[in-house]
Amino acid sequence: MREPSSLRYNASLTVDLAILTIRGERLNVLLIERGKPPFPGRLALPGGFVLDDEDLDRAAARELWEETGIGEGLHMEQLRTYAAPGRDPRGRVASVAYLAIAPDLPVPVAGTDAAAARWVPVGEEGELAFDHGDILGDAVERARAKLEYSPLATAFCREPFTIADLRSVYEVVWGVRVDPRNFHRKVTGVDDFIVATGERRSLPTGRPAALYRRGRAELLYPPMMRPGRPDEVAS
Repeated sequence: MREPSSLRYNASLTVDLAILTIRGERLNVLLIERGKPPFPGRLALPGGFVLDDEDLDRAAARELWEETGIGEGLHMEQLRTYAAPGRDPRGRVASVAYLAIAPDLPVPVAGTDAAAARWVPVGEEGELAFDHGDILGDAVERARAKLEYSPLATAFCREPFTIADLRSVYEVVWGVRVDPRNFHRKVTGVDDFIVATGERRSLPTGRPAALYRRGRAELLYPPMMRPGRPDEVAS
């Protein structure tokens, strides 16, 4: 075994953000075009190195603000840590990835190390820099899974929202068609998932739709199962 004095401790720490929103009835991810090496010109997730005076959540919030101009009012959670040797050609760099979700986010402005920033439909991003393709895949699967057992779908909606708005989130994120009547019954049957505001929104056709806001539930019971699983909501 090598003595501790012979070991090299030169790892760096970054945060990367998988920022998801729904635009044009498609699940989109915010990507930047890298303006500096490594991988100049390649698309990547926004992120950066953690500063000496920052904890991880603060670093992620700073990067989110710099890339989107949004500092509050959205869902953000730590996804996992990525630290495989060789993931960054600059050296041993570990990255703590975050999943961030908000409704209909604005067109982004490129940060200081990016040539451009834009929303890209998930599945059309091509090969991303570093291991960001793996991070994005994990983030999308996290979002899909949490729609089953948590009120995460409401993070994609501006309040107040209709049940049709909420159903559209499940359809877009899961990539399936959801039966409206079955969905309505299940959503309203989960205690404190959504709460009626008592107001209605006029629609182009049919009766005005009831409006809702997120309730206080942290877990959904019974869960909203994806297609191919027991008690599924999709037709």
